Amino acid sequence: MMSVKIAGLILTILMTAQSPGMAQVSPAPATTKPTAPAASFIPADFNAPVLVESKGFKLVPLGPEVVKLDFDAYMSSIEHLQKTFSRSTRWPRPGITDADAMKDMEGEQARFKNRKAFAYAVLTPDGRRERGSVYVSPSPVPGYDAVVRMWATKADFDAGFDAELYKWVADWVKTDWPFAKVAYPGRAIDWATWDAAVAANAPKKAGS
Repeated sequence: MMSVKIAGLILTILMTAQSPGMAQVSPAPATTKPTAPAASFIPADFNAPVLVESKGFKLVPLGPEVVKLDFDAYMSSIEHLQKTFSRSTRWPRPGITDADAMKDMEGEQARFKNRKAFAYAVLTPDGRRERGSVYVSPSPVPGYDAVVRMWATKADFDAGFDAELYKWVADWVKTDWPFAKVAYPGRAIDWATWDAAVAANAPKKAGS
């Protein structure tokens, strides 16, 4: 005779197989379509370089890995960069904290990953010091595929590296990037002309 324990087990198995309430439920299909990634200013089949080496320097993406090198570079050249690059006392400025620097690097890393803009640290070949930075971004002015800006530390600028970097970057972008026309504000285009073009193409505020 079948034991009570075995009979109970068989009954439980049969009820599980036959009862809709006990059946395994599959996940419900998604009710919304996944959001398509935003269109980038570079082609979908183009991958931005993540390491470029040249004589006397190399380029790597700005991010948390180089936060200390980047911080030391721009903090060594505050007045110089305010006059030649940012043209503003807001960056760089005395009092930037480690947290501020890291937040900036995380933002640059996210923009690079999401293909919205590409910022590079220009390091010495051994990677121990940052000599400057290069930024490849969408152009706010029609007629240009991208805008490229760069800076060198005060010491490197005085040593002639800024001019060297500009020439190298212009050749690099022309050769390795998918752009037909690139704007170089403060270099091929003077700042006054560029600023006027940006202002003329800025979105109009409501009521203006």
